[in-house]
Amino acid sequence: MEKPKVAFFEFTCCEGCQLTVLSLGDKLLDLFESVDVVNFREASSYRGQDYEIAFIEGSISTSKDIDRIREIRKKAKICVALGSCAHIAGVNAIKNFHNQLEVKKRVYGEKAWAFDSILAQPIDAVIKVDYVIPGCPIDKKEFLCVAASISNGVRPFIPEYSVCVECKMKGNVCVYHKPNPIVCMGPITRAGCGAACPSVGNACEGCRGLVSDPNLEAYEGVLEEHGISADDKMRFYRMYNGLVGGVK
Repeated sequence: MEKPKVAFFEFTCCEGCQLTVLSLGDKLLDLFESVDVVNFREASSYRGQDYEIAFIEGSISTSKDIDRIREIRKKAKICVALGSCAHIAGVNAIKNFHNQLEVKKRVYGEKAWAFDSILAQPIDAVIKVDYVIPGCPIDKKEFLCVAASISNGVRPFIPEYSVCVECKMKGNVCVYHKPNPIVCMGPITRAGCGAACPSVGNACEGCRGLVSDPNLEAYEGVLEEHGISADDKMRFYRMYNGLVGGVK
């Protein structure tokens, strides 16, 4: 049986999700025995253009990106959004809420006019996305499970419940109930990370995106109860979820 051909691509991102894939070590070698990786810039100089499954990291932030990702979609039978930037535009979308000319000047200086920059978008704003692996960066175990499922023609499992569920399962004390409470987006953020941040005393910042039907009204009630201002509330939303419906 011929192994499915897999390619990895990057757009506007830090490429941390692809580095996470590479850091899998022996487990990655086991995965590569079941697939044929034909394009992965972080791992090989070979640039194969015949692929069935495309893992795409990064948000769309130039008009050239739009043309390029459409070409990838034409060639791939399955496209997977890899990480927060591809999934929900991630931290790249923070710039969308500022004057774009000023943003370009701050980044590029006097040469700002020469750069083709548009508002950051998740890849599903341009192409059809078949599956998503959320997170910033992605979770190693989740990547292996999703990649194995896709290569075997099985729909991968991505949790639809919140990070709070994982916190409870691990016996964590809610960060809102600690002597010095901190703002956490766990109540409305998709689980799957094992409550990584709250488990070490940090807040969940929502990098996996919101659950499908978040109770925003109840969550905002919690924020108000802890004296969070409207400006601070939007800052927390926009860290990763500025483009998600309901919190623009």
